[in-house]
Amino acid sequence: MRILSAIVAVLPALALAACSSDPVPEPVEQIIVREPGAPPVQQAAAEEPTVSGENDEAALIAAGKSAFAICSGCHVVDADAPSTAGPNLYASVGSQAGAREDFAYSEALKSSGITWTDAELDAYIADPAGKVPGTTMVAGAVQDAGQRNAIITYLKSLSAT
Repeated sequence: MRILSAIVAVLPALALAACSSDPVPEPVEQIIVREPGAPPVQQAAAEEPTVSGENDEAALIAAGKSAFAICSGCHVVDADAPSTAGPNLYASVGSQAGAREDFAYSEALKSSGITWTDAELDAYIADPAGKVPGTTMVAGAVQDAGQRNAIITYLKSLSAT
């Protein structure tokens, strides 16, 4: 009987302990990995920034900076920052693919002969494995053309030239 009354006394305390005043943690960003050659993953519509007045370069750069958030899990864009999971993309527009010395590129990208023009970046960001089969960048395809344009405009704004 003593055990039963002890259990009855402890149960309400356990129930209250299970209720916490701590807020529910925010979801974490997920990186989706797919097999090379597999169809690109669609981006959620909520992640796609809208650009009003595409002739307004400042708005396009701001939209590109916002859209680049999906890339920032692997890439940095600070002039003096070392590469991380992906190469540093500062001043990458106009450069040769696979040229940064502080990043271990795939042989496919190093031997691609690509110079990162707007058109080459657009095709690569739309489908990395389709543009350069064998690339190690198999996640992060951006389906929306306007979003890709904004990201490229943002990257161009970071160039040292």
